[in-house]
Amino acid sequence: MAVTWEAGRITFAHETWFDHGVYPTDWGFTAEPLTLAFLAGALLLAIAVRLVARIFPGVDVPTLGRLAPFMPFAIRLHLAVSTLGLLSLGFYLSPAMDLKANLTGVLLGAVMAVVAITMATGWRARWGAALLIVAGPLGIVEFGIWPVLQRIDLLGLAVYVLATGPGRWSADLEAGRAVEPALDDHARAIWALRLAAGVSLIVVAFGEKLATPALAVHFLSDHPELNLAQQLGMDMSGLEYARLAGGIEVLFGLLLISGALPQACTVLVGIPFNATLWFFGANELMGHLPTYGAMLALLVYGSDPQLRPTVSLLLPPSPRCRTDLARRRRDRKVWAAERPSG
Repeated sequence: MAVTWEAGRITFAHETWFDHGVYPTDWGFTAEPLTLAFLAGALLLAIAVRLVARIFPGVDVPTLGRLAPFMPFAIRLHLAVSTLGLLSLGFYLSPAMDLKANLTGVLLGAVMAVVAITMATGWRARWGAALLIVAGPLGIVEFGIWPVLQRIDLLGLAVYVLATGPGRWSADLEAGRAVEPALDDHARAIWALRLAAGVSLIVVAFGEKLATPALAVHFLSDHPELNLAQQLGMDMSGLEYARLAGGIEVLFGLLLISGALPQACTVLVGIPFNATLWFFGANELMGHLPTYGAMLALLVYGSDPQLRPTVSLLLPPSPRCRTDLARRRRDRKVWAAERPSG
C-alpha cells in the first residue's frame, strides 16, 4: 500500500466528510491478529460493562430524569437543525454527500427541507420520520450504499419519532392528531435509537479505519495538529493508531448497543465527539447533531429509575415487558398524559 504511515492521534472525526479521495479496501488489515485482538477486547469490555451494570446500574438524577417527556421534542429539534444545516451547506444526509446543481440534487434537497420542516414544527411528524427513512434508499441510488450506511444513526432517530410521536411542543399534539407517548413507547423508541447509533459507529470504524487504513493515515497526515502521540514522543505509527482508534470506535458502538451504564457511557463517548468540533467546525457539528441527540436521550433516560431498565433491553420490548412497563406507569405519575400547565 503506497501510503506513508505517520504517528497520529486517535480522532473521531468522520474522515469521509473532509477527504473525498478514493482509497482501497483492505480487509487483510482487518483480519490481522492484532486487529482481531482489539475487536475481541472491545466485545469483552462491553460484556464486562453489562455485568457491572447488574450490580450498579447508575445514579438517579431527578433533574435530568424529569426531562424525559421532552425528549421527542429534543430529537425532532436535533434532526431539524441537522438536516437544515446540511442542506444549507450543500449536503444531503452527511458532508460526504454533495448535492449537485441538477434535477436530482433539487429533489433530494427538497426531501431534506420537508424533513426539517416537519421535525421543527411537529406537523405531520410521523410522516416526516417516514420520509427520512425513505431518504436512505434515495441516497443510495445517487451516492452509493457506503455513505448512507454510515448515517444509519438517522434511521434510529426516525424510528424514535415514529414510536413516540411528535411529543410536547408540536403542532400534531396541539391539533389532537397525537398524544403523549407512554412508557412502553419510550422503551421501543430508545431501543431503536441506541441500536442505530451503535451500529453507525461500528460501520464508521470499519469504513474509515479498520477496512480502509490508508484513509485514516492520510487524514492524520493532513492534520498534524491531531498528532498528539508525536507531540508526546510516543513511538506509535499512524497505522497502529488507526487500528487502535477503530477498535475504540467499535467499543463505543457496542456500549451504545448494550445500553448498560448509559450515563457513564454517554459521557465517555461524548468527549471525543465534542472535541472534534474545535478542529472541524460547522460540517462536524451538523453531521454529528443526530448523534448528540441520541446521547442526550440516553443520558436523560438513564437518569430516571423507571426508564433506566428499558435503556439496557437487548431486544425490543416484548408483550410481557410492556405489561411490566404499564404497571410501572400506573405506579408512578411521571408519565401522566396531562400537558404541563403554562
